[in-house]
Amino acid sequence: MTPIVEPHPDFRTRVQASFSRQAFMTTLGASLQLMEPGEVHIQLLFSKHLAQQHGYMHAGAIAAVADSANGYAALTLAPADAEVLAVEFKINLMAPASAPRFLARGRVLRAGRRLSVCLAEVAAVNGPDQVIATMLSTISIRPA
Repeated sequence: MTPIVEPHPDFRTRVQASFSRQAFMTTLGASLQLMEPGEVHIQLLFSKHLAQQHGYMHAGAIAAVADSANGYAALTLAPADAEVLAVEFKINLMAPASAPRFLARGRVLRAGRRLSVCLAEVAAVNGPDQVIATMLSTISIRPA
């Protein structure tokens, strides 16, 4: 459960501006879908250019959107004079990434002054959502 933390007053603009500077997210074709205090969702559409040898979305692409969803979830609760940086994460790949689109849903489990802990679930969206991956992240809150 996320403790009561005051979100950054203009967190949506802050997250959108930062996301737009991420060339890697642009390369992947990822897009922001939801921005709320302590929670960010990022969509990734399937592309054969991002697939691995068996035709599934590459684990690196899945990990990248989960990492960004968690980082941006932490940013929504970070002070105005701070930035965020992942310092550790663990990903569980629970099923092959086979769907027309994927949704990484990152949320803050605990917001701290120096570290935040976040959890992302990545769902394959093809009819009913199927969670195919989870990522637990430790995010550093650093001076900008």
